[in-house]
Formats: sequence, C-alpha cells, structure tokens
Amino acid sequence: MNDTNRLAIASTPLLTDNPLMPLLQAQREDFLRVGPPSYEQRIDSLKRLRQAIVDHHEQILEAVNADFGHRSRHETFFADVIGLLGEIRHTRKHLKKWMKPRRAGWSPQFPLAKARIQCQPLGVIGIIGPWNVPVLLTLSPLVGALAAGNRALIKTSEFCPRTAEVVTSMIKQAFTPEQVTVVNGGPEVAAQFSALPFDHLIFTGSTQVGRIVMRAASENLTPVTLELGGKSPTIISEDYPLDLAAGRIAQGKLLNGGQACIAPDYVFIPTARREQLIEALRVAVTRSYPTFAGNTDLTWVVNDRHFARLKAHIADATAKGAEVVEINPGNLTAGPGERILPLTLLLGVTDDMTVMQEEIFGPLLPIKTYDDLSQVITYVNNHPRPLALYHFDNNAARTERVLSQTASGGACVNDVLFHVAHEGLPFGGVGPSGIGRYHGFDGFVTFSHQKSVLYQSRWSVQSLIRPPYGPGLDRVMRLALRWL
Repeated sequence: MNDTNRLAIASTPLLTDNPLMPLLQAQREDFLRVGPPSYEQRIDSLKRLRQAIVDHHEQILEAVNADFGHRSRHETFFADVIGLLGEIRHTRKHLKKWMKPRRAGWSPQFPLAKARIQCQPLGVIGIIGPWNVPVLLTLSPLVGALAAGNRALIKTSEFCPRTAEVVTSMIKQAFTPEQVTVVNGGPEVAAQFSALPFDHLIFTGSTQVGRIVMRAASENLTPVTLELGGKSPTIISEDYPLDLAAGRIAQGKLLNGGQACIAPDYVFIPTARREQLIEALRVAVTRSYPTFAGNTDLTWVVNDRHFARLKAHIADATAKGAEVVEINPGNLTAGPGERILPLTLLLGVTDDMTVMQEEIFGPLLPIKTYDDLSQVITYVNNHPRPLALYHFDNNAARTERVLSQTASGGACVNDVLFHVAHEGLPFGGVGPSGIGRYHGFDGFVTFSHQKSVLYQSRWSVQSLIRPPYGPGLDRVMRLALRWL
C-alpha cells in the first residue's frame, strides 16, 4: 500500500510527551482492575460490535463512497460489511473451544505430569488501519483482539476521514472508552500512536511504513503483526482454460479499482498464449463492464496522488519500451476530477521499470511470458516474497511444484483473492510482505499469551536427579543417552 506519508519519519516521541498516553493508561488500568473477561463477556462484546456494524451499514456505504470519490456500493457491502459479519459469526461459533486450555502432549521426561497451554489476554492492542478496505481491515483485527479478551486502541487512516467518523461512531455505540477507543488524525498522530507501549501492535499498510512502525515499536519491545503487501504473481499454465482464468483475474484486478494488497500484481503466461490471454481479458472486462462511462460498479482510484502515481508507472514503462494495451469498453475519456483508470495491460515489461519494482495498487497489469515453468519459479524466488501467489492449473503435480518451491504469505489455486475470505485460513505475509498472521483461531492466538503450565505429579523423575550426585546417576545418564 503506497502510503509512505502516513507516519512522520522522526525520532520516537518520549512517552511522557505523548498526548495519547492517557488513553492507553486508562485502558490498561481498567484491564488490571477488572481482570480478564469471561467467555460470556467476550461474546457480548462481539455481539455489540456486530450490532453496531448492522446499525451503521448504510453510513459505511455512503462514507466509503465519499472518501473514494466513487466506490462500488456492492463491493463495499460485501467487503467491509459482510466480510466483518462473517468473521464475527465464525469467532462466536468457535470461541468456547479456543478458550479451553490445550494439552501439550506427553513427555518421557515427565511421564506422570500434565502439561497445558492456557491462553490469556495480552492487555491493550494497538490497531493501525489502512485506507483501501477501511472498515474491514481496521475492525477485523479488533474481532480477534476482543475474542482474546483484550482492550484496543484504533488508529484510522487519514485518507478516509468520513469513514473514520463512522468507525468512531460505531465504536462509541458498542464500547466504553476503557474497552475500545478510536484515534483519528494524520501522520503526526500515527507516529505518536505507534510509539505507545502496547502489549501488541498490528499495522496494515505498505512495507516502507511497516519498517517505521516496527522501529517505533521496538523502543518499547512491543511485539508487532505487520500486514504489508508486495508483488503477488499470477501463473497460468500451458493448458488452463483462458476464458476462466481471464474472468477471475479481471475480477480480482478491477475489484476495488485494483487497490488491494493481495490483488494480482503481474501475470506469467506461456509465450504462445499471450495474445489469446489479451483477447480473453478484453472479453472478460467487456462482459463485466460494458462501458466505463458512468458505471457505478467501478471503484475510483482513492485520491489524486495515487492516480498520478499510476499514470507515472505507465509513462515510465512506455519510455522504457513496454507496449500498453488499454481495455476500455466504450472508449471512456475520464472527465475532470474522475479518477477512473481502465484495465491497462503492460507487455514486454522489465525489472528496471517502476511498475515492476513497486506494489501497483491499481488497475495496471504487467504480463510476462515464459517457456518453462522453472523460469517462473526462479523469477519469483529471486524477488521479495509476496503476500499472495496465484496458480491456474488443473495439473495437480505442477501446482504442488509451484506451491512447494515458492514462498508466499498465502496462495490460491485457480482463483485470486478469495483465500483471504475463508475464516479458517490465517492471513499474513512472509518476509517483506509481513510478519505474523490473524483471522479466526490465528487471530485469537496472535492476541493472546500462550502460557505454558506444567502440573507436576506427586512422584517425578526430577526428584531422582537432585544432589548429592553419585554413581547411580552416572548409570542413569548413560541409559538416557541410549534411550532418548
């Protein structure tokens, strides 16, 4: 996510000078006074969050649309509203089981003892939300934090001020300030927020800003979850149906105007199939968007800066020899202030082009060709590990080869994006694309302390190895070397 101005790059403010510190202190003191919430209290918190989302769903649709200039009402409903409600439903269904202490298994060194893992709330969780899916990706971590029994401070994105107002209203309806509080503001506030000594901090945004957040958190030894991005590759096999692949890729690339951290960033296609793919994409886009002019299903680029950034990518690629193919049904010419970009294919791209160096975050789609799958695997592995990888292939052996020989935060076979919607799958990156994961059970665990507890038996092996040591223990040592 290209939002490098979200945080002020400056030295970490002293905590005594941090105006947000009283908010954190109030939550921490209340948490220590009241203690960990019960199962019933956590379920009640989730129900109240759910009701606030339902009560505000029309305001969410209107606010996100206003912040983007135009965003598809249906996309906002299914991503920011239904996506959250589904996660809450899943969490409520499984929370009692998640909260139960888990057995740690039997150890030959403790044959009669019992070992358990007990999850406890960490305390106060800091959540820094992004602008691209501003309700889902801000409140989804809150679901896990509440399920784990924590309090939370939320920092909304300044790029979506109207949505931030709605999120603030929702949280005020559902919670007291000692439970959950929203902080709004620009880069200076974001810097102050990330400098707070949270018990855990989760940030969703760009890799560049993620480094700044992690640097600030390190001053307090605050553990972090970083949900970043990167260049997610899409690989189409030599015999996969192109009409099916093109329809799903076009949907994923134009959803939210391509402004998704897991959007297909570039496509690998066998050399002999490139022209067929271009035509299949043209058909797929025209079917979904017969015209771009006045089309309410299209989502605009969020602001002028990002619109100019995407235009600069096209200009840079063109200047360095790329061929530009614009798929623009109805031949729309965007009017003044209309931040609409048609799906723009870039052919013959090279790594010295900015579009192949930065996460695109928009409806531009570089297409690369290959003659052998090994070329693709080598290329992916020689570049920073992506947040997602997509493989279109009905050959199970080839798919397993791609999945096992490449590293990515997540993967989807024969589709794009939708692995993130499965509540049972953890979401997170690897390397430059992120640290840690959440969603469902993994979110509950991320925002919990897994306390190791050993229940020692009346008789224990350890009682045999107390001083004074003697020849008998030497025999036990020799036996242990052969047995263990």
